[in-house]
Amino acid sequence: MSTPEKAGPEDRFIAYLAGLADKENRGALAALRRGLGRPPGTAAEMHPYVMPYLPRGWGWWQECFYIVACLFALHPAARREGNFGDTFHAVCSETGGDSIEARFVALLNAHREDLFGHLRHAVSLAKAKDAPVDWKRLLRDVQHWDDDARWVQRDWARAFWGTGGAAGQDIEQPVAKGEHP
Repeated sequence: MSTPEKAGPEDRFIAYLAGLADKENRGALAALRRGLGRPPGTAAEMHPYVMPYLPRGWGWWQECFYIVACLFALHPAARREGNFGDTFHAVCSETGGDSIEARFVALLNAHREDLFGHLRHAVSLAKAKDAPVDWKRLLRDVQHWDDDARWVQRDWARAFWGTGGAAGQDIEQPVAKGEHP
């Protein structure tokens, strides 16, 4: 585990969001939810809560902070470890049915431009079934969504259809482009 001094921007950001939820800061969470359904970074109400934690520059990496902030504000239940495949597996176990599996397949097939919408619906399902999300892992995974090796999608699929119980937690991201776990 990273020490606070050596924590990266993602670690600090997720810790900050968790602090907002712990303090039940309804105003901040409401401001973050205003970004739902809007392109990342376009809801001005979110800037005070996200901008201080963004790495320099602007691009997909930074947009992911806005995406995850909105989704977190929608469902601030945290889980210690696991990926979103584990979360969706919990939803499916609770609900059952082919429609949940079809939604998960659509999520795995989503292009980056459509990912936010698919995740918004998926997190809404997780909230309805009280299935927690590993927000730090989700942020990292979304940042790597377009990796050519599609290791994020395979990791989620392994957790969803595999043996269950955080099945993908021991898989690390590839070191070099084109490598895969």
